[in-house]
Amino acid sequence: MMWKTITLALLVKHALGQIENRMAMLRFECSQLVVERLDPLVNPGMVPSPHLHQIVGGNSFNASMNPATHDLPSASTCTSCSFSEDFSNYWTAVLFFRARNGTYKRVPQMPSEGLKGNGGITVYYIAQASKNATVTAFKPGFRMLIGDAAGTGPGTARKVCHRCMPTSGDNKNLNCAPPDTETLPKDFCVGGIRSVITFPTCWDGKNLDSPDHKSHVTYAINSTAFDVGPTGECPASHPVVIPQVMYEVMWDTRPFNDKELWPKDGSQPFVWSTGDQLGYSSHGDYVFGWKDDSLQRAMDARCDGDACSVMKSQSAEEYMKCTKPKTVEEDVDGWLTSIPGNPMLF
Repeated sequence: MMWKTITLALLVKHALGQIENRMAMLRFECSQLVVERLDPLVNPGMVPSPHLHQIVGGNSFNASMNPATHDLPSASTCTSCSFSEDFSNYWTAVLFFRARNGTYKRVPQMPSEGLKGNGGITVYYIAQASKNATVTAFKPGFRMLIGDAAGTGPGTARKVCHRCMPTSGDNKNLNCAPPDTETLPKDFCVGGIRSVITFPTCWDGKNLDSPDHKSHVTYAINSTAFDVGPTGECPASHPVVIPQVMYEVMWDTRPFNDKELWPKDGSQPFVWSTGDQLGYSSHGDYVFGWKDDSLQRAMDARCDGDACSVMKSQSAEEYMKCTKPKTVEEDVDGWLTSIPGNPMLF
């Protein structure tokens, strides 16, 4: 009987180890704050910026946001994110549908399955699997960018991808694993199109930003597009492990699943606000704005899901109220003869 007792003890120990090493993953909704042509990261002070973005987070978002003077938690009066201490700003390009007659319609966002909000972005902060691992939260003024708004073909943006979603129930392989692709889906998607944008997990420990908004961070050594969270070893040049930020955007393409609307040749009709029809220009921008040490507390507590005992939350009704008037007055919701900032014709 002793061998059975030992075996059972080993199994229990293994199971506890699996629980302790499970990936801690904050997952929460940030409802739509505003849709307009501003980009304080790449085009600070430019009104309007070259292409349209959808923005979520703190309502102090504006065209400039000088990191030396703009403190997001104190400058914002509300946030469109479910954690009320998160005044960060998150933004992506916008998807358009090009109809057979050549006009364009902005594709609305919808919340990910199980969450509530007015479109927007599902945001993830992923800690290392081991409970003993040190994950350093971002510092005030921290910013970064992933993807390439000018991308026209496969590149290093291996962690920016799209998936044609089923009606429901597809929450597996979040991080750009098959059947995800860098290109946009070419067929009807009964559950819409999901875009995933996954940021690096290693920081140089010195610079809060860099000229290209990318060089101060990098992916871990030997990490692949399939990895989720801060896996692998950070290089000596970027030794500090940071939370992995990931965006999940659900584009509600279902209203456009009509063959009479699609091009006669059946070609893929969706276009990014950058003017890109293939999908390679998908990108995400991030400006850190968590209040005080709230994000570090969440990482230390290994908070999981959209509830965290060491942070304050607000109801969907509350965060959906946080919106911002447009700075650039232009139609972004009607049937348009051209995409704002991109008057090209196909």
